[in-house]
Amino acid sequence: MSSEGLHAPREVLSQEARLLHNAITSLKEELDAADWYRQRADDTEDEALREILLHNMREEMEHAAMVLEWIRRNNTDFGGHLKTYLFTDGPIVGIERAAEERVGQAVATGAADRGGAVTIGSLKGMR
Repeated sequence: MSSEGLHAPREVLSQEARLLHNAITSLKEELDAADWYRQRADDTEDEALREILLHNMREEMEHAAMVLEWIRRNNTDFGGHLKTYLFTDGPIVGIERAAEERVGQAVATGAADRGGAVTIGSLKGMR
């Protein structure tokens, strides 16, 4: 049951928090299942069983992708990060640096005050 992983009493959580929790829990379960099927496929000597396990792995990946898309559509914070990082070609850390530079420029030019899509960026190194 997904509520087993709650860190706060269910009755104090907003509907948004509960739904996101359910989606994240489901995403983790789908990714675990894909991992398990892949390991089992690699560990079997039977080619027919390997094909079945790899088929099942791909099904779990499909389910994970569907849940991830729900999260993107329903949580603007996740959606913004997914938009920044997914389906890009450059170095991932370089993408983060470029995004942080854009935020700094937006703050410096006052774009943040005009409703620009700005986050606070990385808090790494903050004391």
